[in-house]
Amino acid sequence: MDYTITLLQAKAQSSGPFGNSTTLVFLGLMIVVFWLFFIRPQAKRAKNQKKFIEDLQKGSKIVTIAGIHGTINKVNEDGTLSIEISPGSYIKIEKSAISMDWTAALNKPAAAEKK
Repeated sequence: MDYTITLLQAKAQSSGPFGNSTTLVFLGLMIVVFWLFFIRPQAKRAKNQKKFIEDLQKGSKIVTIAGIHGTINKVNEDGTLSIEISPGSYIKIEKSAISMDWTAALNKPAAAEKK
């Protein structure tokens, strides 16, 4: 029993001259770094995706996350889009199924040609 108490006392005394405050500072720094490199960029990307989806309108060329290319024919009130994938062929998809990255890549050459 005395041996266990002696080990616990030795462990408590070996925390250094600053005590446990150093551990708390490192824990705080780890939380800040985690927030800066993981949470903040993801929130920024989600905000950009939401703005992109809100800005969709009739006639926009899009690519879905499944790789389907089409042109928006109608923006519905229930959060869906009617897109024309070939002349006379229409499908109904969710707005969240639009790939922001692939759509930007599709429209980039078109924007370069207009200038």
